[in-house]
Amino acid sequence: MNLIALLIGLAIERLATQLFHWRRLRWLDRIIDAGFRQAQRVGNWPALIPVIALAILLVLPVAAVIYSLGGTLQGFTYLLLAIVVLLFSIGPKDIGEEVGEYCKALESEDEEQINIASKAIIEGDVPEDARERIDRVEAAVCVQANNRLFAIIFWFVVLGPLAAWAYRVTDLIRRRAVFTAARDEQDDGSLTRIRNAAEWVHGWLAWIPARLTSFGYATAGHYDDAIAAMRAPTEDRDATTAEHSEHLLARVGVAALALEDRMDESITERAIRGAMAANKLVFRQLLIWAVIIAAMTLYGFTR
Repeated sequence: MNLIALLIGLAIERLATQLFHWRRLRWLDRIIDAGFRQAQRVGNWPALIPVIALAILLVLPVAAVIYSLGGTLQGFTYLLLAIVVLLFSIGPKDIGEEVGEYCKALESEDEEQINIASKAIIEGDVPEDARERIDRVEAAVCVQANNRLFAIIFWFVVLGPLAAWAYRVTDLIRRRAVFTAARDEQDDGSLTRIRNAAEWVHGWLAWIPARLTSFGYATAGHYDDAIAAMRAPTEDRDATTAEHSEHLLARVGVAALALEDRMDESITERAIRGAMAANKLVFRQLLIWAVIIAAMTLYGFTR
């Protein structure tokens, strides 16, 4: 049942992505902020405790609905609920849509719009150098695809819709913690601890999906270069678990693209070609995963 719900949900998400702007769940920010304020009042506790407690608080209502209504109408209600939970778990915004906005901004040569579109993909500071920005965007597409899509699919397949929603909840908490810690100039260190704890929880949940997604990039792209990048030694020994995963996704994803500069193209054309290539790589991997999931469904690997 879960695999069938996943296939239907992915089809709806691909065909009607423009209709799902309300799944960004910004109204949850107030609940998360309230949780952070409570966590600051018990600053002597390990920050991991309030972060996990907040995640459980946000997961419990969905769990209650699934377990109370999921068994009605001979399982049909569960199928509908699983699809709805999946659609709210994916995102918060379609990476392909953001790539499209980025390419439109490049074509218009509007630097302000280019920076806005780049920042939405990178989720961080945008380099001033155009070439460095191109590289960062291509790598970020590969990283964000795992965070927004493939990790959700993984947990949905392994443990069902509630696990997919739990992963999205940890991502919402992480995003809000990073934003709040950066904005608060009077932080006494408690918000930083909460941010680190939120990143730690989310990083561990993303660890396995990141490795599967990296291998998927090799399968969907230039295999030899991607595998070489996957095996290449790195010097990020001091990086966190989340940073290790992001570096791996970026390194392997960019290698799988195997893009070479062309003498006859401008910097804008190169930027558009790179972003579109990264988006196509993500889409090819999604097709591969969909075929595997469909085969699992046909051969009875359903729960």
